Amino acid sequence: MAAQTAIRRGSPFLSCYEQLTQRGRPKKVALVAVMRKLLVTLNAIVRDRTPWRSITT
Repeated sequence: MAAQTAIRRGSPFLSCYEQLTQRGRPKKVALVAVMRKLLVTLNAIVRDRTPWRSITT
């Protein structure tokens, strides 16, 4: 659900999703890739104890 919201609300994860779908990946595959990217990003935030910074990915 978080990945779906991320691609709907114009977050930095939207560009990743759009790139994958434009390259011909199915939408579900692109969504799972966004899920993984979101999880890796959140894990790094917790690991480094830094606040969220919106950076274009």
